[in-house]
Amino acid sequence: MTSAAHDHHHGHHHDHGHAHSHGHGAQAMGRAFAIGVALNLAYVIGEVVFGLYAGSLALLADAAHNFGDVMGLAMAWLASNLARRAPSERYTYGLRGSSILASLANAALLLLVTGGIAWEAVQRLTAPRPAAGLTIMAVAAVGVAVNGFCALLFASGRKGDLNVRAAFAHLAADALVALGVVVAGGLILITHLAWIDPVASLAISAVIVISSWSMMRESLDLALQAVPLGIDRSGVLDYLTGLPGVSEVHDLHIWGMSTTETALTAHLVRPGAGLDDALLRGVCEELRTRFSIHHATFQVEGGDETPCELAQDGVV
Repeated sequence: MTSAAHDHHHGHHHDHGHAHSHGHGAQAMGRAFAIGVALNLAYVIGEVVFGLYAGSLALLADAAHNFGDVMGLAMAWLASNLARRAPSERYTYGLRGSSILASLANAALLLLVTGGIAWEAVQRLTAPRPAAGLTIMAVAAVGVAVNGFCALLFASGRKGDLNVRAAFAHLAADALVALGVVVAGGLILITHLAWIDPVASLAISAVIVISSWSMMRESLDLALQAVPLGIDRSGVLDYLTGLPGVSEVHDLHIWGMSTTETALTAHLVRPGAGLDDALLRGVCEELRTRFSIHHATFQVEGGDETPCELAQDGVV
C-alpha cells in the first residue's frame, strides 16, 4: 500500500518572522502600486492633451503605451491582493494563480497596444505631419521623472515576484522610452523634419516588444504549469533520488502556484522503509531553502510487486 504525506509544519514553527517581513513587503508593494497607478494615470492624461496639441504621434504612442502600463499595474495590484486571499472549499489554493493571469494579460495588452502604435507610425511615414518639438521635449522629460521614480518604488521587490519584476521592467523601459522622445523632440526642434516623429514611434514600439517578450513567455510558461525559471528540475530529481532508503522517484511535477510560490508533487519509492515524518520535514525544509519550492507533497511507496501506474515517464 502507499501512503501520502505533506509537510505542514514548515510554515508554522519556522517562518513567523518570515511571514512578518512578507506582510511589510506586501504593504510596501501595495503603496508602490497605488502611487505608480496614480502618477502614471495623471501623466497619461497630460500626454494625450499635449500630444494632441503638439500634433505628436510619438507622445500619443507613448501615452498609449503608458496607459497599457497603468492597466497592467492595476491588474498586478489587484492580483497581489487576491493572491493573499485564504483558501476556500472551492479554491483550495486560494487565488494565488491570479498573479499569473495578471502578468500574462499585462504582457498581451502591451503587445496589442504596440501593434496599433506601429501601424499608425507607418501611416505617418507616408504622410508626415508637423510636430511641436519643444512641447514634445517638455512632456517627455516629465515622463522620464515620473517613470524613473515609479520604477525605484518596485526595485526592492523585483527579484522575488514576476508581477513586481514586470512592473519594474516596464516602468524602467518607459523612462528610457521617454528619454528617447526627448531626444526626438530636440531633433525635430533643430531640423524641423516631420518624419522624425513616426520613426521615434517605431523605435518606441521596438523597445516595448523587446522589453515585454520575455515577460510574455515566462507568464505563458507559468500559465501552462511549466517548471518556473530558476528551478533546476534535474537537480531536484537528483536530490530526491539520493535520499536515504529511496530507490526510485517518479511522477515528479514542479509548477508555479503564483508568480512567487512554487509547488512540487512526487512519488518516493522506499522499499521496506515506510513513512518517515522526520525525513519528510527535512526534505521540505531543504526544498524550500535550496530550490525555493514552498509546497511539497510526497506519496511514499513500498515498491511491492504491483507497479505504480504513474511510474512511466509521460504518464500524468
